[in-house]
Amino acid sequence: MKLKKMLIPFFAGAIALSLAACGDKDEDKEKNNATDEQAFEEMDKKLKEQRIDDDQVVVVVNDEEVTGETYNTVLQSVQLDVLQSGQDPTEGDMPENIQNQTVDVLINQALILQEAKKEKIEVKDKEFDEKYAMYIEQAGGDEEALEKALKQENTTIDKFKENIRESILFEKYQEKKVQVDEVSKEDIQKFYDDLAAESKDAEEDEEMPALEDIEDNIKTVLEQQLQQEALMKHVEKLKDASKVDIKL
Repeated sequence: MKLKKMLIPFFAGAIALSLAACGDKDEDKEKNNATDEQAFEEMDKKLKEQRIDDDQVVVVVNDEEVTGETYNTVLQSVQLDVLQSGQDPTEGDMPENIQNQTVDVLINQALILQEAKKEKIEVKDKEFDEKYAMYIEQAGGDEEALEKALKQENTTIDKFKENIRESILFEKYQEKKVQVDEVSKEDIQKFYDDLAAESKDAEEDEEMPALEDIEDNIKTVLEQQLQQEALMKHVEKLKDASKVDIKL
């Protein structure tokens, strides 16, 4: 099974996804039976077995060491992505694929952060405060609840804040350095036609919405695809000019 290419997940988002998983776990205890809870616990245990020591050096990118602490954060995001696709992250060659994908993400992240610093891109306090407030809201508006959830995932509120700043830095770098062409009406129409054909082939009962009703959504999807493709090409150029030493 070929994993979906993930260039750079939002750093804080990776942790937020794991927090969401924790929330689902608590909800399961209330709604699901003992068998479901046991299956969740067994899967959670298997996933945690894929983590490595926080102090272990995973990869060196241009003389900058990336350790297991960062690896484990990204690993959780990749694992959850696989779970949500209906795959088992612990079966067959999936653990090796996940490890390779996680290392690839770490390399890309390190390169982007290094370049952002060279470009002297900075995160303003207001930008950070707005993003942090969003995560507090997701935690029920309680900073202590967020801190408790982070502790359960073997991380700290300070590390979480650092990840937020890095995610903003990445977004600003992408806006500055990665330019894409505007999505055309023809591109939107083709995407819609392909979607309609797939829906018809699948014999779905739901009626296909009119183009004007989902045009903005399609445009957003296509813009994101173009940005991702352009960013991947940009990072590949950075890799060619960099020294990368994988230690795993």
